[in-house]
Amino acid sequence: MFIDKTRITVQAGHGGAGSCSFRRAKFIPNGGPDGGDGGKGGNVVIYADHGEASLVDLRFQPKWKAEAGEGGRGRQKHGKNGADCRIRVPMGTLVFDVATGELLCDLKEDKQEFIVAQGGKGGLGNLHFVSSTNRAPRTCQPGLPGEEREIDLEIKTIAQVGLVGFPNAGKSTLLGAVSGAHPTVAPYPFTTLFPNVGVVEMEDYTRLTIADIPGLIDGAHRNVGLGEAFLRHIERCRLFCYVLDMGGVDGRDPLEDLKVLRKELEMYAPGMSSRPFLIFANKMDLPEAQENLRRLRESEPPDTEILSGCCELKEGTADLIQALRRRLDALPPEDEEATRRILAHRHAGLQEASDIRKDAFAGWDG
Repeated sequence: MFIDKTRITVQAGHGGAGSCSFRRAKFIPNGGPDGGDGGKGGNVVIYADHGEASLVDLRFQPKWKAEAGEGGRGRQKHGKNGADCRIRVPMGTLVFDVATGELLCDLKEDKQEFIVAQGGKGGLGNLHFVSSTNRAPRTCQPGLPGEEREIDLEIKTIAQVGLVGFPNAGKSTLLGAVSGAHPTVAPYPFTTLFPNVGVVEMEDYTRLTIADIPGLIDGAHRNVGLGEAFLRHIERCRLFCYVLDMGGVDGRDPLEDLKVLRKELEMYAPGMSSRPFLIFANKMDLPEAQENLRRLRESEPPDTEILSGCCELKEGTADLIQALRRRLDALPPEDEEATRRILAHRHAGLQEASDIRKDAFAGWDG
């Protein structure tokens, strides 16, 4: 099961209480206070792991709690600190505070971690309250409570290139042809039900990451077909590769497909259709493909980069990889802060739309 969005509650551990204790030893009638401090409560830590691919574990365990700190003891013994609660999530996971809508962190790298709830500080023992006028204090502090918050987790697939196309256009076949990924391939629409990411190893040891997004159809931004649930996975992609079925196997016109794909991207997020792109004309082994390719070249501006080939036969895929690498190298550095603002704003907009839908159905009696 692939789960890319869920909500959980996290509770950091409470701090242990300080001890009110006095030294008792033979021949020492006035030993004085020796109460130890309480231990610190454990933190709740979220960390990214490249071996994790879904949030399914969190869907069925919505509450996470760290260990509380132990109380202090006599003889100035410090209480044991509570153990941290560590939550493993896939790379590319965004963490939002439900109460404020704030983007808390963006876990983009392997082993990157973030403390989402701080453990409570341990209380001080009575040893700390000795003064010139109070030589035997009976005052000690309770531990402070740990933070508790409700958070939204949302995966946005990390990939430099996003493969965009209609169902059965050959995106999964292309991904399998150029990388070590093994997506499910079958001769019917909507074979790909969740994003797949492939890694292409270049000769100079650099890596190119490519995401295969489930097929889009007309109305995807309104949740038609597989809907907008997977459109958000290409928001991070810096370059789009439109994969077109030039043979019209399902009775579609590839030029019309390209027009619909651009419209759906723009309807989902204004400006997305204007991102850098290139076009891969697939299934060129079919009879109708050459005529459709001619029409495509005539309809697009002269500077549009159009490559052709056949993914199943691995024809033209090597040239495609080189073209993708060349286009990515020419792009300016990514503005990380701008990306974070866009993602946070997008989440806030989706959350507001969800609340509106809930309010609209709240009074519906069927």
